[in-house]
Amino acid sequence: MAKDRLSLHNKLIEILGSNNVYFQPPTSIRLNYPCIIYKRDAEDPFYADDIKYYGMKRYMITVIDADPDSLIPDKVSKMQYCGFLNNLAVDGLNHDVYSLYY
Repeated sequence: MAKDRLSLHNKLIEILGSNNVYFQPPTSIRLNYPCIIYKRDAEDPFYADDIKYYGMKRYMITVIDADPDSLIPDKVSKMQYCGFLNNLAVDGLNHDVYSLYY
C-alpha cells in the first residue's frame, strides 16, 4: 500500500483501537479521549544529481490521554521513522508528541 495520509490515518486508528484520530481538527470540534491528533509538519526532499527524486512527509503526532501510564504512546513510538519530541500535561491530560516521517 502506498504511504499516503489516509494509510497513516488508518494505521493510527489501528494503534489507538478507536476512531478518535483527528487530522488537523478545528477548534470547534469536541475531542474524545484518549485520542491522537496529527498534522503535516514538513517535507524533507532527497536529491541525486541535483534532481529531487524523493521526499518524505513529516507529521507531528500527539497522543492525548488522561492515563499517564498509557500504552498508546509506546505503540506510536515503535512506528518506523518515529521520534519522541516532548511530553506535557495540560488540564489533567497527558500529551506525548512525536515526529513521524511517513
